Amino acid sequence: MTKPTRIALIGNSPPRQCGIATFTGDLSRAMSGTTGEVQTSIVAVTDDKQSYAYPADVIFEIREGEVEDYITAARILNEGQFDAVSLQHEFGIFGGPDGEFILMLLANLRIPVVTTCHTILAEPTPSQLRVLQKVTAHSSRVVAMAEKGRTMLTEVYGVSPQKIDVIAHGIPDRPFHDPDVAKVKRGYAGRPLILTFGLLSPNKGIEVVIDAMPAILEQNTETVYIVLGATHPTLLRSQGEAYRDSLRQRTERLGVGNAVQFLNRFVDLPTLLDFIAMCDVYVTPYLDEAQMTSGTLAYSFGMGSAVVSTPYWHARDLLADGRGMLVPFGDAPATGKAIAALLGDDDARMSMRRRAYDAGRSMIWSHVAALYLDSMTRAREAARPRLVSDLVSLRMKRPPQQTGLKLGHFQAMCDDTGIVQHAVFSVPDRSHGYCVDDNARALLLSSLLSSAGEVGIADRMTASFAAFVEHAWNPDTGRFRNFMSFDRRWLEDEGSEDSHGRTLWALGACMLFDTDVPRRRWASALFARAMSVTLTFSSPRAWAFTLLGLDAYCRTNPQDTHGRLLRTQLAEKLMDLERRVSRGPRRWFEEGLSYENARLSQALITTGQATGVSEFVEAGVATLSWLMTQQTAPAGHFRAIGTDGFFEIGQAPRLFDQQPVEATATIAACLAAYGATSDRTWIQAANKAFSWFTGSNDHGVSLVDRETGSCRDGLHADRPNENRGAESVLCYLISCVEIGRANQMLHPVLPRIGVRQLS
Repeated sequence: MTKPTRIALIGNSPPRQCGIATFTGDLSRAMSGTTGEVQTSIVAVTDDKQSYAYPADVIFEIREGEVEDYITAARILNEGQFDAVSLQHEFGIFGGPDGEFILMLLANLRIPVVTTCHTILAEPTPSQLRVLQKVTAHSSRVVAMAEKGRTMLTEVYGVSPQKIDVIAHGIPDRPFHDPDVAKVKRGYAGRPLILTFGLLSPNKGIEVVIDAMPAILEQNTETVYIVLGATHPTLLRSQGEAYRDSLRQRTERLGVGNAVQFLNRFVDLPTLLDFIAMCDVYVTPYLDEAQMTSGTLAYSFGMGSAVVSTPYWHARDLLADGRGMLVPFGDAPATGKAIAALLGDDDARMSMRRRAYDAGRSMIWSHVAALYLDSMTRAREAARPRLVSDLVSLRMKRPPQQTGLKLGHFQAMCDDTGIVQHAVFSVPDRSHGYCVDDNARALLLSSLLSSAGEVGIADRMTASFAAFVEHAWNPDTGRFRNFMSFDRRWLEDEGSEDSHGRTLWALGACMLFDTDVPRRRWASALFARAMSVTLTFSSPRAWAFTLLGLDAYCRTNPQDTHGRLLRTQLAEKLMDLERRVSRGPRRWFEEGLSYENARLSQALITTGQATGVSEFVEAGVATLSWLMTQQTAPAGHFRAIGTDGFFEIGQAPRLFDQQPVEATATIAACLAAYGATSDRTWIQAANKAFSWFTGSNDHGVSLVDRETGSCRDGLHADRPNENRGAESVLCYLISCVEIGRANQMLHPVLPRIGVRQLS
């Protein structure tokens, strides 16, 4: 495959002053300079309430905390005919908890992504683990800047080693230099110079070098320690120059104030290279071992500086084999001794400098850019998008000449009011009218298709589902109505608790994924009005549906403390049920089983991952594991809990009637369990549940018509139910989208699910 020629980079960008902005700009220039054929553009992430005069190559600006900007950025990139995207990932630069808003961009992107991991934590929080796992799952290739990073991505985050490229941090290409010559230019001739540069913040360990200065000055009183760089903008906004002032006060107390110079400015590249060229010893005294990469270290090392550093991960890799000196964290005496030894031994210092410079030749930007282009070429090879049939499991045979997920029957069930509840065979049955349950499911399907980057449901239809939900809201009762006659008369003042919770869930999906910005805002506002009443509900399924909606609401409204509190309270209600009912190996929430059982487990898993409460995740996975023992037939296929009286404790599960809603709930819960555990047996379980639709069931018959996309209403004891109502077709289509997206992330060579809009 030919190399990409149009590349978009996502990350911070100059003139923003931070390491990732510098990296993004340098990589962009290097790739566009490798040949005359590569064109690069940047999507810049801007910190809240800041404004930058971005150059012309920045084609869009994402406001860090604005959810809609991430979705808009995906649309711009999809329509921009880019061959590949280079994502700079660091938890702190994107909006949402641990930067999870970037997942919305990735979920809507239809271009191969190469993600560079600038921070890889050895002990991530559950939320950090979830976010980076999803980022890497959406990525065709993942870049680590050191071998340690590859190991951690594999062992901690479960990324396939075959998916990872190790590419060093780039550096400018400069000739080997003489520091004494460079000193003359800036008036430091004859003085031994120590340098640290970069944005100033407490984790840099500057105070350790200051504490070492008295011992260094005993050897040569002319030594100068230069601390070059502006205070980190985030620190500056929150604390002003308090940290820099404390360092100055420290130098005065130690009597080394004249030997330490603070140059409080963010310098351009030529000025920075001048300072690196004239230093005798460069020092990085970072206090945190888990520093996966350091641009300041890479630049100084690559230019042939003698480096003294604490043994954080990047430094251990780079400075091995005599290419630098390592000293313990926070150890001022050892730091002073190492620096003084190098300043006092010209031969040793020169030998170290030459080894560093020679090793750095493989890190120059032109070489690094070529490696990135190779990675993007492989990413494109692994992510060829094209339309396929709705049979999405790897283990399923694809029927010939099928193109896309078929929406014909779904559309036939819809009119200007919404989607009709029931059908006689495949004919919509108007006598039963409509319900908010099914219109909420239809809104959910439309949102899921948007999140998968697909089209197919006309916007006017999505608008009708949203209008139905809006009309269902009864402000007098604070509840959603459910049933409506065909002549648009409400048959009740309020619906069931479960229908209320299911509607909240659909509103959550709408506010997260809908392509229409005003409709997303509508969904968020209505959710906020309707969520509190659920705390008075007694239905566990209503709690579970609400929790699934709250997952989206809390992502898009992270400042709403009431939403976060409600999420915890509802999850604790489910946990209390599980603690009281579970006995021995039987882990469940109720004495029996009824419908959409797996949603209870899914809600706890999803909530636990979002909140970092491992107890929620454990209970969700354990209850789902037990439920799967009840939903597996002796022959090994999926067997939904029958609705004929349901299953009560001490009895065998009811075999019939089996309904699509059970398979759909199980698929989603198994995918949530995979997201929490990275255990691929959950993907297999999800595929097994999906196969129930296509013939792997107790009657061995397919419930779906692949020409129209219709789905039978379930399995009776002696035959399939030939009616094809709204709930069934919606459950089938939702399952297609969810399991298709999961298999696409697991196996990027699989083509994307296509959706063909049928009139």
